[in-house]
Amino acid sequence: MSPKTQASAPDKTPSKTLSKAPKIGIVSLGCPKALVDSERIITKLRADGYILSATYEDADAVIVNTCGFLDSAREESLQAIGEALDANGKVVVTGCMGAEPERITERHPKVLAITGPQQYEAVVKAIHDAVPPTNDPFTALIPESGLKLTPRHYAYLKISEGCNNTCSFCIIPDLRGKLVSRPMASVLYEAESLVKSGVKEILVISQDTSAYGIDIKYAQSPFHGRAVTARFADLCEELGKLGVWVRMHYVYPYPHVDAVIPMMAEGKILPYLDIPFQHASPNVLKNMRRPAHGEKTLERVKSWRAICPDLTLRSTFIVGFPGETEEDFQMLLDWIEEAGIDRAGCFRYENVEGARSAALDNHVPEEVKEERWHRFMEVQQRVSAARMQTKIGQTMDVLIDEYDEDNEVYIARSKGDAPEIDGNVYIENFREPLTIGDFARVTITDSGEYDLYADQA
Repeated sequence: MSPKTQASAPDKTPSKTLSKAPKIGIVSLGCPKALVDSERIITKLRADGYILSATYEDADAVIVNTCGFLDSAREESLQAIGEALDANGKVVVTGCMGAEPERITERHPKVLAITGPQQYEAVVKAIHDAVPPTNDPFTALIPESGLKLTPRHYAYLKISEGCNNTCSFCIIPDLRGKLVSRPMASVLYEAESLVKSGVKEILVISQDTSAYGIDIKYAQSPFHGRAVTARFADLCEELGKLGVWVRMHYVYPYPHVDAVIPMMAEGKILPYLDIPFQHASPNVLKNMRRPAHGEKTLERVKSWRAICPDLTLRSTFIVGFPGETEEDFQMLLDWIEEAGIDRAGCFRYENVEGARSAALDNHVPEEVKEERWHRFMEVQQRVSAARMQTKIGQTMDVLIDEYDEDNEVYIARSKGDAPEIDGNVYIENFREPLTIGDFARVTITDSGEYDLYADQA
């Protein structure tokens, strides 16, 4: 199990006690939303006296949290289940693929149990059945903020489950259901707990973050003796009071998003938006059935940058969607250059089983998808490199993630860099040792296509 997908929390209870406690391994695949699900599962198991194993062989059972967004992700999940079965033999499967158990059992009939996404209690019950807990009061102690699979200094905060959108290429609503927003007070109390535990950066996630509260009609809930409203802009305002970095992910460009741009300019939350634009051509967006595609997003992006010049925009795009012409694709390339998209991921379209887009006409040949993907990445690298170059000479705060002993550099992130998916800031010259998980003041000396290089200021 790789360190990225599996974590074991340090334990200070006596080794004699720990040796009696059952050990559980976990493999967490897919997006940060699935990672939060894994954290909730291990927090409950840890409260029940289980400890985490760093290897298959040392575990009494293994949980595989699967991803089912694309067929390639499903195959990766099936391979991970097979690897866990071969190495351990006792495997409980959960996550998005759990919504189609027959696909799993057809390939791996020996799994102990299969549960769907967000079915935390069912996962815990399956582990209890396979490896009964010891209920030892010493091993049942857990941090107030729960156990995390991320480093101590940052954490994901999931504000809702499911999605109300009906994008033709996506089956997530079928797997995870309709939008279900958490009460605002529940979100804020969790955020407070994270900050008290030492978290310096909160990454807000959901399937559609800017739709937060719509399903519960923006209901109010009591937070420290006052009423708070479950509304996207109010959420940003409240989280901005916590004194840590707050980064917004999976934000659709609805008109009400405009209200948070001044908050970014004022430094209340990070000047960063992760918006899955997916394309720029009106024809392709119509076939994708994308929400808010009628908005003049390019003009809005320019207005956002006028208010908040430091705004970093991350996005994802799909090339080779059914019906995409060369003219549509060129429109996309022109759009990302004019919009100045700082960070972008690009997917070659896949015919996901169950997605409505599979029934569309004029599917793009695989070789054309591949050629367009390479052209997209070339343009995006050029745009990113130009944006990075404007940072040279600036002095800024960065959050230190790790120290590379081989190259003797600290690896950090700026306000424009989300962990794992964006670039890094490499601190090459420093007067004294820096602390992992702390902020440092640096001056940017050089840049690459995605990364920055800096000296301690």
